[in-house]
Formats: sequence, structure tokens, C-alpha cells
Amino acid sequence: MTGVLTLSAQNLKTEMEKVSYSLGVSVANSVKAQGLESVDAQAIGQAFTDVFEGKELAISEDEANVILQEYFQKLANKALEANSEAGKVFLAENAKREEVTTTASGLQYEVLLEGEGESPKATDEVTVHYHGTLIDGSVFDSSVERGQPTTFPVNGVIPGWVEALQLMKPGAKYKLFIPSDLAYGERGAGQKIGPNSTLVFEVELISIN
Repeated sequence: MTGVLTLSAQNLKTEMEKVSYSLGVSVANSVKAQGLESVDAQAIGQAFTDVFEGKELAISEDEANVILQEYFQKLANKALEANSEAGKVFLAENAKREEVTTTASGLQYEVLLEGEGESPKATDEVTVHYHGTLIDGSVFDSSVERGQPTTFPVNGVIPGWVEALQLMKPGAKYKLFIPSDLAYGERGAGQKIGPNSTLVFEVELISIN
């Protein structure tokens, strides 16, 4: 609500104190979202002071850009390796379950409910309900939660889906375990699907259009 401050915020007396703190919150959240788990607040404060007071920078802007690029690349590489290893372990254990089938491509699926009729071809359009999570159970996308099924061409989605949909028949519900190379690979997708992430979907094939 506009104009209402928490008790803690009231300790910031001047408008600029409040604006500065708010700016800090915005910058910190943005940086944290990029994968940093901690920072040196004193060094950040010094950098702000040096820039706004026009002092000589301890690290030039060009150097700073290189340092940041290299550091974030290092974070990305760590995430890639961690996700890759976690995915391999998960899929290896999952493959041991009797109800799970592993295809030649590495796709794993579990039949929750069989359908009837013909399976779709790659060129067909289908309507499905789905619920997608990471292997830790985090939901990244779900038509089920939105309460609205989605329609798309079979060959217009990730390879793991393209293969799995052509195994299903209308009315079927499968649980898919998709290795990263059959999903979004090293690039990941958005903020929720990191590089080399193994994905889990529950997919219901409603109809072939």
C-alpha cells in the first residue's frame, strides 16, 4: 500500500536513505538471481562511493567487465557440471525400477495410464496436459496448475517429448524422465531450468487434432 512503511523502514529517516536502501535491495536481488550466493558488501559500498564521488576506480570499467564475465562463466560451468552429475545419478537409479522403460535415446518413461487408438505422428498437432518438474521436485511449468491444456505440433517441442508423444495414444498418461540432451541441454531455459538439467514430466495426451 502506497505510503505505508514497515517499522524497520521507518528507521531510514531521509528520502535518499530509503531510495538508496531500496536500490540496494533491487541490485542485490538481481545479482542473487544470477547465481551469486554471497558478496563483499564493503567492497560494493566502496565501488558505489567511488563512482558517485568521481574517484579513481580501483578496477577500471573494462577490467571489471572482464572479471564479471569470467566469474559468471565459472558459476555457469559449476552449475552445468553439478546438474549433469545429478541427472546421471538420478537416471541410473530410476532405470532400475521395473515400471520404467529406457529407450535407445536415453529417454525414460513410465506408463501411468494407457490410451486407445493411433499414436500421433511427428507432423500431427496434439492437445496435452502436463506437469513439469526438476529432479528435486521443483515445478517449472504446468498446464495442470494453470487449468488449461495446451496445443502444439509434435515436432515443435524438445526431442524427449517428440519421441514420447509418438509412443502414446489418446487418453494415455505417461511420466517422462528426460535427459538434458533430449531437453534444453547446456543452454537451459529461463531462470528455472539450469544448464544440463534432467526434466520430469507427467503428460496426458488428450487428443490428436
